[in-house]
Amino acid sequence: MDTQTRRTRIRTFAQAQGKVMATNLATDLGVAVQTIRRDLRQLCAAGLLERTHGGAVLPSGVSNIGYGDRRALNRDIKIRIARRTAQLIPDNASLFLNIGTTTEAVAHALHAHRNLMVVTNNLNVANILASNPSCDVVVTGGSLRRSDGGLVGDLAALAIDRFKVDFAVIGASAIDLSGDLLDFDPAEVRVSQQVIKAARSTILVADSTKFTRKAPVKIASLAQVDHFVTDRVPSEALVNRCEDWGTRLAQVPSGKG
Repeated sequence: MDTQTRRTRIRTFAQAQGKVMATNLATDLGVAVQTIRRDLRQLCAAGLLERTHGGAVLPSGVSNIGYGDRRALNRDIKIRIARRTAQLIPDNASLFLNIGTTTEAVAHALHAHRNLMVVTNNLNVANILASNPSCDVVVTGGSLRRSDGGLVGDLAALAIDRFKVDFAVIGASAIDLSGDLLDFDPAEVRVSQQVIKAARSTILVADSTKFTRKAPVKIASLAQVDHFVTDRVPSEALVNRCEDWGTRLAQVPSGKG
């Protein structure tokens, strides 16, 4: 395998898993760990990955990765998270679904629910739920973010302020080990904060790769979340904090099958 092919495969693994480890890559690609470390240094120098202890993650910081890449990232885990979330939402409920690939997976998982009213600032979610004849869909106004079909800004926040829904299903671009939920766009964050205020119960849906990422704008704290559906919480201290805050954890299997 030539160097370029190997580095392309490393990026593919990173996009699928969120994080790659040098030792695992060496085994999977049949090369020495030193070769993988050299590849990771070059990929990180080019801004394509970010180094972590023993490996690398997708780049983050002040800008998000592309929406298509996010859709592909941990797709199977997002489906499991979505199915578990759908179990928390009964028929005859009102809810808000915000921007994000995991909330889109939740929309798919609600296909058999009856008599729902869903408010959303996500055009993708609206299109998904349009196939459910027993679901009323309300789309907020706002400025269209073409990269992901999101509606953000003052108009979206004002529209949400007119509702009081049973559930808010929200995502986050990153989660700090202190329990802070983070994102990149202040306009989106304002909408997310309004959504939390407008809901009787808040459900955070996020896979464990969000703990390996960074983002500059705070949405809220896990202390403000009623349910957190994920595949893994990497810190026992944070698990204990969630228990103290009354944030109920639902962890789905992260393996295949």
